[in-house]
Amino acid sequence: MHTPPLDRLLQLRVNAERLYADFLEIQAIGLADDGSLDRVALSPQDVAARQWFASRIEEAGLTVRDDDAGNMSGVLPSRAKRARTLLVGSHLDSVANGGHYDGVIGVLAALECLRALKEADADLPVNVEAIDFTDDEGTFMGMFGCRALAGALPPDALSDSGTADYGAFRAAMIRAGMQPSDYYKARRDPANLAGYVELHIEQGPRLERGDKQIGVVLGIVGRTNYEITFNGEAGHSGTTDMYRRRDALRGAAQFIMRMHELVRERFGDGIFNCGNIQVYPGNFNVIPSRATLAVEVRHVDTDLLNSMETAVISTARECAATFRLDVIPRLIVRFPAAAMHPSVISAIKDSCEDLCFSHTDLYSYSGHSPQFLSAVTPSGMIFIPSIGGISHHRDERTDWNDVVNGANVLLNTLVRLALVHEGRGSVARRSGDLRTDHSANRHSP
Repeated sequence: MHTPPLDRLLQLRVNAERLYADFLEIQAIGLADDGSLDRVALSPQDVAARQWFASRIEEAGLTVRDDDAGNMSGVLPSRAKRARTLLVGSHLDSVANGGHYDGVIGVLAALECLRALKEADADLPVNVEAIDFTDDEGTFMGMFGCRALAGALPPDALSDSGTADYGAFRAAMIRAGMQPSDYYKARRDPANLAGYVELHIEQGPRLERGDKQIGVVLGIVGRTNYEITFNGEAGHSGTTDMYRRRDALRGAAQFIMRMHELVRERFGDGIFNCGNIQVYPGNFNVIPSRATLAVEVRHVDTDLLNSMETAVISTARECAATFRLDVIPRLIVRFPAAAMHPSVISAIKDSCEDLCFSHTDLYSYSGHSPQFLSAVTPSGMIFIPSIGGISHHRDERTDWNDVVNGANVLLNTLVRLALVHEGRGSVARRSGDLRTDHSANRHSP
């Protein structure tokens, strides 16, 4: 087969029917009776999905690769010597009782892009690797696979310490054929990476409300999770003076209200949430002696996120002092805010223009792999609309035409980034040559 010039590869399109067939097949792996998806990380269903993915990779004539963190990939190798690797993908695991689009669309689209490039006999200056990251959803440890690949986890991250118990995680890894002590070996040398791009459903309503086909992600929100415990003194609810009580739940309640007000007043787009309260002893006629809260703060700006974190601690201490309580804040996890790389953002926008898709700039308020990979390689993210903004639920939906549109933007973006690595710099838009008949890509899963 004659190898086409890279510029001609900008006219490639994904095979919409084949992509849809893949979606139907993998949708059945972990399908629950209520129509939701139950494919949590390293479960038998997740392992089956990985096996399915490996089979599709082999059928496409691509190279199967896995690493010590369990990340699985299909690789389209470059013919160039010492070529770097352009990563593209997402995750196949789900939350319990989740939806069928979150994560999986990014993996299927990545695979389809590699098949389209291989069938065109593309001679790219980079290896292109479609990857499924392990435990992205956090069944055991959120975004585990991408963090291991980026070198963002220490060698003892799976060691039990304090209240952390990773025994179940280690056991699940062993059942899946992994060695828990070796996961840190999955780290890639940044010098060998050419970039990372991910296609994902928005998981929110902004694209749908704005009637836009593509969201170009500028940055990903940072997130800090704390466990905050207020300690007071138990007593009989009927006989203890209301003005002398050390009511732990009262201090916790004031803290929650004050944090919501403070974030709205001082931090604009910042987010505060208290997702769980555990009260001890938990009887209707006993004053709570302990209240433990699970809280998080999110912001796209690192400095403001740090200020929010400081506010959490100071506000908790002030509320504790008001009611003569003790308070113990414990950091659970801190995920950094991350800006997407200008070169990848530019490639995505140019692809949208060439394909005649409406697009808008967005920040992601949910966590995704690029927030860790962006620390080691130029990264970017493409959003497609979510119907009603619903996600992590059986009613999660994206119109299939939007899936195909996103996959074509992804393919075009990969070619543009390959051209950059060929030393061609940015790729000029040629909208008149690259119009697409979108009506041919309509399916209704």
